[in-house]
Amino acid sequence: MPAKGKHRRPKSQLLTRSIAVAGTGGAALALPLMGATGAHAATSTSAPEKAVQSVPATEKTVTQKAATAKTEGVKTYSVKAGDWLAKIAEDQDVSGGWKKIYQDNREAIGGDPSLIHPGLKLSLGKKATTGTSTDTGASTTKSSGSSSTSSSSSSSKDTSAKQSSDTTSTSSGYTLPVTGGTIGTGYRVAGSMWSSGYHTGVDFVVPTGTTVKAVAAGTVVSAAYDGAYGNEVVIRHADGEYSQYAHMSQLSVSAGQTVTEGQQIGLSGATGNVTGPHLHFEIRTTPYYGSDVDPVAYLRSHGVTVG
Repeated sequence: MPAKGKHRRPKSQLLTRSIAVAGTGGAALALPLMGATGAHAATSTSAPEKAVQSVPATEKTVTQKAATAKTEGVKTYSVKAGDWLAKIAEDQDVSGGWKKIYQDNREAIGGDPSLIHPGLKLSLGKKATTGTSTDTGASTTKSSGSSSTSSSSSSSKDTSAKQSSDTTSTSSGYTLPVTGGTIGTGYRVAGSMWSSGYHTGVDFVVPTGTTVKAVAAGTVVSAAYDGAYGNEVVIRHADGEYSQYAHMSQLSVSAGQTVTEGQQIGLSGATGNVTGPHLHFEIRTTPYYGSDVDPVAYLRSHGVTVG
């Protein structure tokens, strides 16, 4: 009996040891499964990162394709009698309007966008711009810097303009209609774009918003929108002649009002039949179209230096 009892105890110990081993083995078997689960999680995390990194390359390809498509839309247009840049831009559906046409063809057109002639070849839709997001950021930074410089330059120009304004008037009581403007299209320049066959005044090339002044004291005969002339003012002067100011963006006087030499009558612009901002100025013997005389000669005869 004691012998049997001793024999049973070892079996019990062996069983206990087996359970412990099994428990340890179970834990050991569980560890690889946990490691495998971790490995799968690592793989799932790295996949989106790779996808995200490929996005900029895709966007760049799309941008390049779009830029190529724009460049391929270039065509040549031959100017016809009766054409002007704004009309061409509208008829040909040019993105950017007449300004885009003039910018792309400035060398061919010259310094005055209103003076184009039949047969002139114009490129429509060229100079497409390209660039990545990095280039855009650089351009924005450059633009911001330029804005600051432009603001400083603008302030300097405004100061210079005010100083020049004091020197344009003469003791004879006459002055230039704008300060700092250069003459684009001169008087009597021939062209089919004008109903008379020639230019009935002179164009002072100035940006929109430039102050327009009465060249001499007088009475406002009309101040209103007048078809191809856009916003227009006509003034009768003491010598019986009339001065006309056209294409203005804003009028500051009204019919019947008395004005003095150098008084602001409006702001320059690009209203009516124009290809760009400027002041069309005429001297007439009557208030009406067709009675024009040389405006430059008229101003010079009153002691005003032009050009």
